[in-house]
Amino acid sequence: MQMWRIVLDTSVMVAALRSRHGASAALLGLVADRVVVPLVTMALFLEYEEVLKRPAHLVVMGKTADWVDGFLSAFASAAEGVDIHFRWRPQTRDPGDEMVVEAAMNGRANALVTHNIRDFAGVGASLGVTVWTPGEALKRIRS
Repeated sequence: MQMWRIVLDTSVMVAALRSRHGASAALLGLVADRVVVPLVTMALFLEYEEVLKRPAHLVVMGKTADWVDGFLSAFASAAEGVDIHFRWRPQTRDPGDEMVVEAAMNGRANALVTHNIRDFAGVGASLGVTVWTPGEALKRIRS
């Protein structure tokens, strides 16, 4: 079976932890099964932490900030760190999304996975980055 190297946008992480149902959570299951290697930069990982610890998300997840720390520690053990050697800015409408593109490009990802396809619309054409929704990613990985 092919090992998939993907970058998970923060929207996917949030969706996966807010609901155990759906494609985002299934992708995290594939990370746990070592079918998918998530690629992360320090900036992206810190964004995961900041967003997942927001009170509104903690309430919906029914979790604590300490639980998020434990989850991220386990996630980090499955992830591959990516060093940024080159920046391709600007590529997206949202400057906060640039770190996701840079992780995909510098990490030679098979795909960037996001719920916000429109935010990354130009990236696929200009840089050749494959951009999938979580559902599309699951179909490709499982086929």
